[in-house]
Amino acid sequence: MSDTSPGPIGIFDSGYGGLTVFRKIERLLPNYDFIYLGDNARAPYGPRGFETIYEYTLQAVQELFSRGCQLVILACNTSSARALRNIQQIDLPKGPEHRRVLGIIRPTTELIGNLSKSKHVGILATEGTVKSESYPIEIAKFFPRLEVSQQACPMWVPLIENGEHESEGADYFVKKYLEQLIEKDPMIDTILLGCTHYPLLLKKINEDLPAMIKIVRQGELVATSLQDYLSRHPELASICSKKGSRQFYTTGDPEIFSNKAKQFIGKEISVDRLVLS
Repeated sequence: MSDTSPGPIGIFDSGYGGLTVFRKIERLLPNYDFIYLGDNARAPYGPRGFETIYEYTLQAVQELFSRGCQLVILACNTSSARALRNIQQIDLPKGPEHRRVLGIIRPTTELIGNLSKSKHVGILATEGTVKSESYPIEIAKFFPRLEVSQQACPMWVPLIENGEHESEGADYFVKKYLEQLIEKDPMIDTILLGCTHYPLLLKKINEDLPAMIKIVRQGELVATSLQDYLSRHPELASICSKKGSRQFYTTGDPEIFSNKAKQFIGKEISVDRLVLS
């Protein structure tokens, strides 16, 4: 295969959460081929250090490149926050110049300020994403007067990954982190779910928030942004294959991944296991 042979769009996440982004992208770009890779064996990424997240994310990107992908989407906020810049600035220049790796933070920050009337927004995210300050930094580039408050939710991903997100035990941690966020800024009228896992907690989140607070999920924003990006870069779109194929890989247990995927995309999928190194 030549370096510019058309290949699938790669979508990477540390676990299952990126499937919420994949679902929206797939619906908007149904003719494209996709490979989804979840690093479930090493999830969650949120509590890990910068170097570890960068190393793991780079391994996944390289794996997707080796499978023919010319474009890879980091459908993981933690990876987007803590690894994307290094990959774009250090690693991509070493390979074919047409390859691209995109994150999911920028598409969100370009629009979030337009959704808030009070100009006070909240970010719910993993510890890694919050510590990186990526959201406040990126939002300030587009909306310098927007007030941004963040809240780390370290228990949410483990609850979701272990299938406990609909249990009564999850109620405590949902309410706890929401109260901590609103306490930081009672004027918040828009909250971004800054982790692709979090939409699975949406029902419980809505139960604990006033109706006037808007919840923003990333999937649709990222999908629309990708569609626009490909239309503006036809040279990249031309090397993304379009046969409507779907492949799913996990570093964990394929059977577990397949069962969990039903919660995220509502259908059964065939999953293969691979090892990243």
